[in-house]
Amino acid sequence: MAITNLPLLLLLILLMNPLQNVSSVGINYGTLGNNLPSPKKVAQLLQSTLIDKVKIYDTNPEILQAFSNTGIDLIVAVENSHVSNISTEVSSADEWLSTRVIPFIPATSVVAIAVGNEYLTTNDNKLEPKALVQAMQNLHAALVARGLDRKIKVTTPHSMAILASSFPPSASTFALNLMPTMTAIVGFLADTGAPFMVNAYPYFAYRDNPGSVNLEYALLGNATGVRDPKGYVYNNMLDAQIDSIRSAINALGFGNMTIEITVSESGWPSKGDHGDKAATTQNAKTYNTRLIERAQAYKGTPMKPKDKIEIFVFALFNENKKEGDETERNFGMFNGDGSKVYDVDLSCQFCSNGGTLGFGEKVSGAARGPSVWCIAKPHSDDKVLQAVLDFCCGPGGVDCREIYESGDCFEPNKLLAHASYAMNAYYQMHGRNYWNCDFKGSGLVAFSDPSYGTCRYPQQ
Repeated sequence: MAITNLPLLLLLILLMNPLQNVSSVGINYGTLGNNLPSPKKVAQLLQSTLIDKVKIYDTNPEILQAFSNTGIDLIVAVENSHVSNISTEVSSADEWLSTRVIPFIPATSVVAIAVGNEYLTTNDNKLEPKALVQAMQNLHAALVARGLDRKIKVTTPHSMAILASSFPPSASTFALNLMPTMTAIVGFLADTGAPFMVNAYPYFAYRDNPGSVNLEYALLGNATGVRDPKGYVYNNMLDAQIDSIRSAINALGFGNMTIEITVSESGWPSKGDHGDKAATTQNAKTYNTRLIERAQAYKGTPMKPKDKIEIFVFALFNENKKEGDETERNFGMFNGDGSKVYDVDLSCQFCSNGGTLGFGEKVSGAARGPSVWCIAKPHSDDKVLQAVLDFCCGPGGVDCREIYESGDCFEPNKLLAHASYAMNAYYQMHGRNYWNCDFKGSGLVAFSDPSYGTCRYPQQ
């Protein structure tokens, strides 16, 4: 078969098997080290892996630029110290957005903003709980004003310390002093369709109570099982932690609403302080291998077996400048020089360069998967095209400013051309699934770049 038919072959494979039972794998990319590879190199090499979402802890412009046109989604963050300023008024949130995020989209696929990190459980008395809620609301309002609220969600990652207790999972509630704040946050997430983020670490539970916590249970192994009084059986601690969050959400009265839970951080250190028998290379390899398998599997927890759980592994690198004990600097799967701390399979069958990750290897920088776009079929019915255009630029969440009168894609001022731009933006936004280029039969997948002049059609 000629090489020119390869993209079509891959598309046909996806049409027959759209991978509906595979979930994405995310990773946390921290930068508190003085020996880390450049963001550009990191971005290029992650394209060759199964990792398709990256969470960072700020809005480092070098990182945002590096991940442009990679097909990898990015979650950026408002640092705890900046939450207060953003909470004052919507204009402050919009200023943060316009300087930190807007210059990089849509080339860089920013899909969420994490406001603070474990904000409610830090030891800093200067951090006001009300400020967190107001900052989230202000950022969302700024996104709404720019027509970006469907593409970019606003949330905040919590530690497990927000719970009064985590066992048994079915009886868990949020800490009493946090109830008003958590009620406001969960209500906001329910209203905006954003996920509830939790940083969950079975490692710490095992390290602090090795006599009462089974190691295999903490390492996500198929342990004998821990029984909840309501009949749920847990074979690993992470599932129990997720369900304890779910119970706490339900206890606030949101049980009938759809609120996805995302594990925003989870991992296991390969090295710890003297006497820490849990932090070993083998345990770290075992946990993160199973965690990645868990992230890829389309399965929920004992309470919600059919719910997809998105997981972000912590972390990509060991960070030698991170404060705290030895474990804090050794959660990475890679050393600062790019060598593997231990071997974890991150290969990706459909990635552009064969799917192996090694920071010492010479790797092509091509985008993951074939280059494909979605355009309107010639001679499509004008009423259908207008309805598609209205949907994409409205409820569909597409930023259509490029096809407005002052935009680079306004000319030619034709319905077919404007609909094509909007269709493609929607298609790329939703992961280039074939069903996202149907549009009542008016969409067509194209393998030639429809861009022209200064009008650029985005890619995933």
